[in-house]
Amino acid sequence: MPQRRHDVSPEHDPYDIGSPAFDRHARDLHALAFIDPLTDLGNSHRLREKVREIALERAADPAPFTIGLANLDGFKPLNDLFGHAAGNEILYQVARRLEACMPDGATVIRMGNDEFAFVLPLVFERKGAEKIGHMLKEVLQAPFELAERTVRLSASFGFAVYPFAGEAYDDLLKSADTALYRSKRRGRGQITVYSQEIAQEMRRATLLEQALRNAIIADEIDVHFQPIVSLDTDMVVGFEALARWCDSDLGYVSPAIFVPLAEERGFIDALSETLLRKAAEAALLWPKELFLSFNLSSAQLMDLATSSTVLAIIHRVGLDPRRLELEITETAMMRDADMAQKIVQELRDAGVRISLDDFGTGQSSLGRLRDFTFDKVKIDRSFVCRIVNDRASEHIVKAIVTMCDGLGLEVVAEGIEDFAEALMLKGLGCGMGQGYFYGKPADATATLRYLRDRYRDTDTKRPIAI
Repeated sequence: MPQRRHDVSPEHDPYDIGSPAFDRHARDLHALAFIDPLTDLGNSHRLREKVREIALERAADPAPFTIGLANLDGFKPLNDLFGHAAGNEILYQVARRLEACMPDGATVIRMGNDEFAFVLPLVFERKGAEKIGHMLKEVLQAPFELAERTVRLSASFGFAVYPFAGEAYDDLLKSADTALYRSKRRGRGQITVYSQEIAQEMRRATLLEQALRNAIIADEIDVHFQPIVSLDTDMVVGFEALARWCDSDLGYVSPAIFVPLAEERGFIDALSETLLRKAAEAALLWPKELFLSFNLSSAQLMDLATSSTVLAIIHRVGLDPRRLELEITETAMMRDADMAQKIVQELRDAGVRISLDDFGTGQSSLGRLRDFTFDKVKIDRSFVCRIVNDRASEHIVKAIVTMCDGLGLEVVAEGIEDFAEALMLKGLGCGMGQGYFYGKPADATATLRYLRDRYRDTDTKRPIAI
């Protein structure tokens, strides 16, 4: 224990438990325990204390109040790009903005990292919380000054109203966190107020996630194949691999549900690797001139290991890389264009062909054709389904075909449903097509049977007529 200095009187001695100095020192330490040192806002301890204070005040007549959570969208890449000091400066500026626009009686708190919290004593219901959320969202969308740079952010919000979303602090905070998580799932800049319906939705998603993880481990995810044909000859030239899952308890689950779920929950790599392995093994049994088309997710286009993983799988299976085509969307590419470009180039260097999927639905598809190197473009079904009766769709498809011809790119029309569409696309010069008119997706066994029935001469390796 430190020695007391003889020239310090007891009333000013911080080591004397009974002295005023000790009391002040203790109060200062207690206050520091409730402060976030980076932003000077309250911290998570302060949030708990504030919520309990309000709940205690309203114990006799439990009037509602609201707590909220805000998470900065895309803060980690910004922090990685500009450095930790710049990230701290952004957090400090965020804190000042939030503090300046808090309603009367409200408190803003930094929970940690890039997450902030609010206590809103005078917000009693959903519409009021949403109004606050939209106001805060606009405040944080204004550009931030960072040295000589200007950066922009967005934020996602989750709100919970007491006592409907929980009476105990932990329950209320969990409800706000559930609402925030739902907002993050829906994209950037979303606002969610907790409700029982949202809680049930999130529970269903969690149950589905667990079932999907188990299905991947048990190798129960299947691959179906849809034929891609030459419109000139009506011959099959390849197949697109499509994920299928039928759970013993859940029944058929659409890939439009479980594929985004796997990407969102961080195990799309495991799902994709399983599907690619199965698809490549099936393709080994096809005639060697037929190609396999396989979809890459946006998460995979942000992971530099993707190219080596894909190539390792097909080499292990024994599939020629030149028989593999990988489909990527413009939206997926633009999440990290530089990384996507590196991955695409490594795959093309190994002989893999790259298709731009859903062409025409992105915001700057022409720019992508200029900046990236593709082998093929797939025209989105939204144009194909209206091509017969809508002159605008017809001219758009014609323009795409003409442009791709000039760029040396092959073209596939997706979603062909009838003979009239197929005939018009052929007349416009479109090279390939796929859709229910040419064949529905079928499992590996049915696809092989389909090929054996129609492959007329394996020695001459002629295409397959449908």
